[in-house]
Amino acid sequence: MTTIETMGQQAKTAQRLLAKASGQIRAEALCAVAAALKEKQAEILAENALDLQAGEQGGLSKSLLDRLALSGKRIADMAQGVRDVAAREDPVGRVLSGGVRPNGLKIYKLSVPLGVIGIIYEARPNVTSDAAALCLKAGNAVILRGGKEAFRSNRAVVSVMRAALESAGLPADCVQLVEDTSRESATALMLLNGYIDVLIPRGGAGLIRSVVENATVPVIETGAGNCHIYVDDGADIPMAAEIVCFAKTSRPSVCNACESLLVHRDIAALALPAIQDRLGGEVELRGDETVCALLPDVLPASEEDWYAEYNDYILSVHIVEDLDEAIAWIDKYSTHHSDCIVTEDYRAAQQFLDEVDSAAVYVNASTRFTDGGEFGFGAEIGISTQKLHARGPLGLDKLVSEKFVIYGNGQLR
Repeated sequence: MTTIETMGQQAKTAQRLLAKASGQIRAEALCAVAAALKEKQAEILAENALDLQAGEQGGLSKSLLDRLALSGKRIADMAQGVRDVAAREDPVGRVLSGGVRPNGLKIYKLSVPLGVIGIIYEARPNVTSDAAALCLKAGNAVILRGGKEAFRSNRAVVSVMRAALESAGLPADCVQLVEDTSRESATALMLLNGYIDVLIPRGGAGLIRSVVENATVPVIETGAGNCHIYVDDGADIPMAAEIVCFAKTSRPSVCNACESLLVHRDIAALALPAIQDRLGGEVELRGDETVCALLPDVLPASEEDWYAEYNDYILSVHIVEDLDEAIAWIDKYSTHHSDCIVTEDYRAAQQFLDEVDSAAVYVNASTRFTDGGEFGFGAEIGISTQKLHARGPLGLDKLVSEKFVIYGNGQLR
């Protein structure tokens, strides 16, 4: 039996015990985890410093180093996030529907844990505690496989969580970390049929594509965000400039950051200089021929740029003839994560909302709001961009399945 198979077996055993625990016990265990994260902050930060040092030496970009970095405040936020999950309504054991059939059978649909969840993710160590807490609250064991850039940080966080779970009376193996960060370990998780009930990739387009193409276990696709903002000819230009600036620069390394800007031809001569000025030279613009003619210091965009999720201070810019072309462009190049129209035209806004097929569609607001907490759902593992089972913020309500229970008194079909 391989190491990954052993972990799968341990997770299955732990999950059976976890499923028997009451919602109160799971919540208390998460509170113990939150306290331990703060108590062991110095140890976690020391390991994170080693990851940051290795990242700088390895040439990680400024935005990726920001994703990787922890601080006292970020660890406090991680701990609070775990507490927030603990405080939410228990998603397990809810009666979703039910009734009595004409033959006397009583049939009820209940929410139950998914089982063992595998999560493959990249360089954000806060995902470790968020994802594990959500899985545990929903009665699921979790096998985490983070990226090599955050390995020491992830190992420290998981070690703290495992010890806290044991102290609270739950199996430590409810949370496990794959310490091998090679491509082979990721592939092994993708093929762990019989142990993993669902696999969730969270990261860039390459990671997600690899999981979707190679996994033999069920997959919930999340993460990749080539998010568009379309500035319509009916837009308030100062508002558009503010929205684009915030959506691009507030945290460019996250999946809900704006990566692509579309501008209506009739407003481009006014809107583009205003947006460029608001960006303040912090963002590299890559545009089509018309954009380059209007803004001479913009670099020419390639076909690859229109598809790119940069996770960096780079923005692709394209001029469109009208709203229909903007919608068609988004349909072709977007990852269907989050897309926005800036306009004062009610009809244009409604057409955009109706016809853009993405998990989140905005009018006059930053795409950065696509987040479980901002939507009022609490923490989430990622943003699902698929349509089966879950779409949008992947929170507690999507980390459970359903089971039918039937009460009879001798009925025969």
